[in-house]
Amino acid sequence: MVDKFSLEALGREHLERASQAASGRSAGTVYGGHEHMLRQTLVALNAGAYMDEHESPGEATVLVLQGRMRLSTSDTSWDGLAGDMVVVPAARHSVHALEETVILLTVVKRV
Repeated sequence: MVDKFSLEALGREHLERASQAASGRSAGTVYGGHEHMLRQTLVALNAGAYMDEHESPGEATVLVLQGRMRLSTSDTSWDGLAGDMVVVPAARHSVHALEETVILLTVVKRV
């Protein structure tokens, strides 16, 4: 059996939830989870919303599906536009939505 997801439709749903949330964000696991090494999470952020500084649980990438975001560490930052993929550094980092943004976060957990 093959599972299929519309990331565009999920993005719309999560943007609606983000607009109602005090944090300005909404997220949900699209694939994987605790029982898998690979986890893909769709994250929607209102313009100006942040994901505070945190560690990554493993190797990770961020694929920008919609909008514009900035991923920052203590000494540098990278901007991502729709269609861009940003490799998450192995350092504490934060994410800031420069406009209404939807991203797909892919993480392969460390063993």
